[in-house]
Amino acid sequence: MALMATKAIMGRTTVHQQEWEDIFITSKLWSTYHRPYRVEGALRTTLSDLGLDYIDLYLIHWPQGYKEGGGLFPVDSQGKLIPSPVDYVETWKAMEKLVDLGLTKSIGLSNFNKKQIDRVMEVARIKPASLQIEVHPYLNQEKLIDYARSLDITVTAYSPLGSPDRPWAKPGDPQLLEEPLLKTISEKYNKSPAQILIRYAIDRGLIVLPKSVTKSRIIQNFNVFDFQLTAEDIKTIGSLECNGRLCSLGDVHHPFYPFHDEF
Repeated sequence: MALMATKAIMGRTTVHQQEWEDIFITSKLWSTYHRPYRVEGALRTTLSDLGLDYIDLYLIHWPQGYKEGGGLFPVDSQGKLIPSPVDYVETWKAMEKLVDLGLTKSIGLSNFNKKQIDRVMEVARIKPASLQIEVHPYLNQEKLIDYARSLDITVTAYSPLGSPDRPWAKPGDPQLLEEPLLKTISEKYNKSPAQILIRYAIDRGLIVLPKSVTKSRIIQNFNVFDFQLTAEDIKTIGSLECNGRLCSLGDVHHPFYPFHDEF
């Protein structure tokens, strides 16, 4: 969503006020910027790149931080990511200062589990506004979604189409868009499997972020507001659940790796 909006924003002097108000910009703090003294500078760089004075929402991308100053993916001689000892709780306190400075309207979390959310909530002066997590029929995240909602935290679903273009996929890995069940339901509504998946997330009450670089598919992804799935279809699609996480960052050695817990 943020990337799609960027082109319009860069030419914002020609954007009508109503159109400008309809644009919502989200960005994320990368894992090599978790040390509190690096947080503000990271966001200011993003604002400079986008030509903005502030954004609407800024998220901690992952709960685990990595060694600073060695590129975005610092690795050791064995190719393993090098952790930073910084605690994301301290990072959160620095995030709150960004709101005080007017650099972002709200702050939130991405890829945090229940325990990690709880630790943030215990110290938060400004509570997380949103939680962005991987959600699709292979990974419905029902417990984590329900928990976030109990805290009045909105939930955003990324990879709702099952990340069909993920570069780390192996031959023979399941492809959500190719599921026969989805194709049957898409024929029923005269919609594409991608449109069914987007509508599935919407009908579950989620904010949904489908990704595409193809203009025709981006347009198609918006055309999902002229139908609604039945409760039976939602249940049927949900039956594809298999704890099939597709985006794990591939590193389980960090002490704050979020996917060891049930949710």
